[in-house]
Formats: sequence, C-alpha cells, structure tokens
Amino acid sequence: MMVETHTHEISTKGQGDAHDITAVAARAVAKSGMRAGIATVFVVGSTAGVTTIEFEPGAVHDLNGVFEALAPREADYRHHLRWGDDNGSSHVRAALLGPSVTIPFRDGKLLLGTWQQIVLLEFDTRPRRREIVVQVLGD
Repeated sequence: MMVETHTHEISTKGQGDAHDITAVAARAVAKSGMRAGIATVFVVGSTAGVTTIEFEPGAVHDLNGVFEALAPREADYRHHLRWGDDNGSSHVRAALLGPSVTIPFRDGKLLLGTWQQIVLLEFDTRPRRREIVVQVLGD
C-alpha cells in the first residue's frame, strides 16, 4: 500500500463560485502510478467545500439556491458579532457540505459516473486562493 499527497491552488471569486476539479484529482491519480485505491480530495479552510455533482450551470445554480435557503447570506450570525465580519453564512454552508470527498479508482482511473464531477464550492463572501489536497492511497 502506498500513499501520495498532491496539492493544487485555485483562485475563486467569492460566495457561489464553483470549480470543476475532477481533472486535478485525475492528474494526481495518474501521477501516482497506482492502479487501484482511493483518492481523497480536500479543500483547506473553513469556508469552502467539496462535493460531486453534474457540473453544469443549472445544477450549480440550484445547489447555490439550496445553500441560500439553508444559510442566507443576509441573516444574523453571531460569528459577525464576534469577529466583525460578514461570512457567518460561509462557515455554516461549508460545515453543511464538508471539506472533502473520497473517490475510488481502478486501472488508474477515477470511478465517477458519466455526469458526475468533483466540484469545489466557494462559500466565503470574498475572493480566495484555495489549496486543494489530493491524497492517493492504493497499489
């Protein structure tokens, strides 16, 4: 069993911005030379998340709409009072989604569905530079 860790940086535009990072994960698996195992894709930070979804504008819009309904940007958050900022919704949204996904791979290829991509969702209220960590475990 082997483990390799790869990192990648992405610039985001702020809350609601989404990036297809499937190729980032696929490159990490390919570079590892491993044939089978799992790849965990993780975003560093407490105001972004990673999931899988069909990466197309309608699905991304719908997902952002759900997060707006669950944790509205303009709601009152105690986090704002404590730190004097405006990203309470960002922390709540990121906690709901989570920072990572784990994808199996076989024959050096991620086992994703035809319409399934790995997506970084930015929840912070300002542009950010995000570090993506892909850890590959396998043989």
